[in-house]
Amino acid sequence: MSLAHGRSYLAIPGPSVMPERVLAAMHRSAPNIYEGDLVDLTAQVVADLRRVAMSTGHVAIYITNGHGTWEASVANLVSRGDKVLSLQTGRFGHGWAAHAAAMGVTVEALDFGLKTPVDPGRVEAALRADKGHEIKCVFLTHVDTATSIRNDVAAVRAALDAAGHPALLAVDCIASLACDEFRFDDWGVDVMLAASQKGLMVPPGLGFLWVSEKALAQTRAADLRTPYWDWGPRLAPEFYYQHFCGTAPTHHLFGMAESLKMILDEEGLPQVWARHRALARAVATAFETWGQDGDIGLNVADPSCRAASVTAARIGAGGAERLRAWCENRAGVTLGIGLGMAAPGSAEAGDFLRVAHMGHVNAHMTLGVLAVMEAGMQALAIPHGAGGIQAAAAVIAAEA
Repeated sequence: MSLAHGRSYLAIPGPSVMPERVLAAMHRSAPNIYEGDLVDLTAQVVADLRRVAMSTGHVAIYITNGHGTWEASVANLVSRGDKVLSLQTGRFGHGWAAHAAAMGVTVEALDFGLKTPVDPGRVEAALRADKGHEIKCVFLTHVDTATSIRNDVAAVRAALDAAGHPALLAVDCIASLACDEFRFDDWGVDVMLAASQKGLMVPPGLGFLWVSEKALAQTRAADLRTPYWDWGPRLAPEFYYQHFCGTAPTHHLFGMAESLKMILDEEGLPQVWARHRALARAVATAFETWGQDGDIGLNVADPSCRAASVTAARIGAGGAERLRAWCENRAGVTLGIGLGMAAPGSAEAGDFLRVAHMGHVNAHMTLGVLAVMEAGMQALAIPHGAGGIQAAAAVIAAEA
């Protein structure tokens, strides 16, 4: 018998749970795309995107996913043959670098493995060694969705400053925006990337770039941009259609306006950050308790380096893959797959999973996922420590 019938729950790190209000806002007839309310709504969305990133910079909106924002950033930041420094803490740091290399950019990589964050000391040393300032930009992933490592953006900015290096700092916040604290202006970020389908709680389809005045000035001569990816018209459109290089993503804009209202004006950004941190602690506490009597462990040992939006973990002997299948087929909960943690087809390939707690997620949703996981471990006879749910509930009780 399956107990999965009923409303399923997608506990994967994007697309995240979408509020009914966002879906309702999108469920309407197409508007006039030349003038009127849509133009005003777009201006409000752009203003609110500045607020959610704590930025006074420019905002470009693309009809794309997160991978498209990688390409947009490369196309506008550097020219063919330029060098970038890629700081890698998992699959998505590697992915951004691969896009740059495929576009003719020279990539120098600092790989910090799959379990530890970027070391600012190594970054400073690499920049000091670049005597001719060949490195034009530093690529940093704030939260790597695969490993759930959260990097210290302000510390990397300090490393650039300490080295006296003029490189721009570009940060991928696709998995962290509106989940983890982020301060574009205060942390000295030059370019930031995000997408609609994670903490912003809107279906996949929109990508965003925030751009500082410094970045705009230094990249005017970049020669990789094409008409579609060129951020110039999008940042300062003379005509409305230039926001999007064509037809506006009308219904995504309606959804974005609603989600940003929920984040900024109703719950409040500091409270959004605090909610995500509390839910992340509950998930981590459950895994730590389960791991006291079983081959179970969190991917990131240091709590200060764990993402607030997603938790990556290991359950040995293929337990993660077996548990994922049980949770989905027997209980209606879909967990995230392990990405880049082991070679496909290897003995360890089935040992990794991820639990998302991003966006429109609350205590009962998170505790429900954890309870289903514990039930699955019991059903599958996966050894685990007792009391994981009670420990997670205690975290929630202390926060509520």
